[in-house]
Amino acid sequence: MRQIVLDTETTGLEVSLGHRVIEIGCVELRNRRPTGENFHHYVHPEDKQIDPGAEAVHGISLKFLADKPKFKELAQPLWDYLAGSELVIHNAAFDIGFLDEEFRRAGVGTKLLDVCTVIDTVTMARRLHPGQKVNLDALCKRYAVDASRREHHGALLDAGLLADVYLVMTGGQSALMLDDSSRSSSVRRSRFVDLLGVPADLPLVVVVATDDEVAAHQDRLKTIEKKSGGKLIWGGELH
Repeated sequence: MRQIVLDTETTGLEVSLGHRVIEIGCVELRNRRPTGENFHHYVHPEDKQIDPGAEAVHGISLKFLADKPKFKELAQPLWDYLAGSELVIHNAAFDIGFLDEEFRRAGVGTKLLDVCTVIDTVTMARRLHPGQKVNLDALCKRYAVDASRREHHGALLDAGLLADVYLVMTGGQSALMLDDSSRSSSVRRSRFVDLLGVPADLPLVVVVATDDEVAAHQDRLKTIEKKSGGKLIWGGELH
């Protein structure tokens, strides 16, 4: 499965007022693992000024963008990169709205939702943590993702942080891989993709029930079956 964790920075908050995308950051995941095949570009906003409030958030100035490509120069390679993937976006309506408008300006007549599926991690986080803050900083703190480099918002930085948050939020154990060399041992060793700062080769002890514990468990199941009138629905055959 190919997923793209995506973020943008813009000249302002309202696409309806002509604000433009000025940074695009994408992190590629295949089967829930980062591939390193990322897409990142700063974008010249042409004739649009950057709102002071927006610049205070992301720290990107028009002077910095003076020699950067315009979106129309990036439209085709970006479209080819995104098409057919599952997009993972924090507050997806915002980024999709801006990108659809940029693609329209560049002459692309198709919308992203026609060629991609989208997961909105804001919606996901609100469902998992009702009544709690679900901005990226709060989620990084909740899931122990290191956001210490985040002095300003940045599309590629934020996409990377969101990728870490998303992987943990949806089952961080997917980053766990067992070392084949230890499969015959009663103690298996694990190594984590650098997701939570867990030390590599952290021992993972597999605790196996003793014969006495298995017998006690089976006796307990027999008691439950008897008291339920034979309606035990879990436990399989009793031995």
